[in-house]
Amino acid sequence: MAIGVVFPGQGSQSVGMLSALAAAQPIITDTFAEASAVLGYDLWALCSGGPEADLNVTERTQPAMLTAGVAVWRAWRAHWQGDPIALAGHSLGEITALVCAEAIAFGDAVSLVQFRGRVMQEAVPQGQGAMAAILGLDDSAVEAACRAAAQGQVVEPVNYNSPGQLVIAGEASAVTRAIEEAKSRGAKRALLLPVSVPAHSSLLIPAGVRLAERLAHVTLSVPRWPVYAMGLRRHDSPEHIRELLVAQLSHPVRWTDTVTDMLSQGVNRIVECGPGKVLTSLNRRIERNKDIAMVSIDDPASLAAAVPA
Repeated sequence: MAIGVVFPGQGSQSVGMLSALAAAQPIITDTFAEASAVLGYDLWALCSGGPEADLNVTERTQPAMLTAGVAVWRAWRAHWQGDPIALAGHSLGEITALVCAEAIAFGDAVSLVQFRGRVMQEAVPQGQGAMAAILGLDDSAVEAACRAAAQGQVVEPVNYNSPGQLVIAGEASAVTRAIEEAKSRGAKRALLLPVSVPAHSSLLIPAGVRLAERLAHVTLSVPRWPVYAMGLRRHDSPEHIRELLVAQLSHPVRWTDTVTDMLSQGVNRIVECGPGKVLTSLNRRIERNKDIAMVSIDDPASLAAAVPA
């Protein structure tokens, strides 16, 4: 069995996430306690009881999702010590993958993603940026809709999530125009997402500059297992990790390419570590072969199902 492990990013968080798994696996709350010591506040209390508005603040969401992914990975690894052949993460989840591949110390990553969330928000003030999901159009049609809607502003495809599902981002007014363009070109749905940071758009280049300065002081190692980055590239050295994490902020997440490449390398089982089933749902749209097992872990039953015999 050739296993690939994937980690979700922002958007999969919810108040109460992993509560059932934590009740059965103390390593979950232990991992959150480690993160809380770095952050200076009780991250598990925030995730367990909210308020939701506080959990959804970007510089709190990012440590919460990183910690959730690492905690689930640790719970899974406590039951299975075999080697995966590849790891990957969607956006922020890429940093989670690097932690689990032993390329970044967990405590350093918690501090890093808190900073990452802060500089992303500061790069584009609240209300000036937007993101939208476009469903039911092929990639080239969405790209054309963005070009037509730009009118001198920034609006770009930023998440190639699965065939027929793209996310666009940029300046709020340009994103609104792109939604109408996409609808006129036959999109089944085109809707604004409840986020304020236009992640992975060129508007975040200034945030990347600040992240690069921070990464220069973070100790990094060669990953124990291959970690995919933005499609068909992989993190293979500390210098390359820094370069790719900076580039990731202002370049698209090519999730379809990532999953396709993992499968081409022989992966026949994909395990999602983290709350929710967002990536598992996308992965099933990308690869419909029923012989490829796809499971997500966020409660005791799914943990048991994800442990290879």
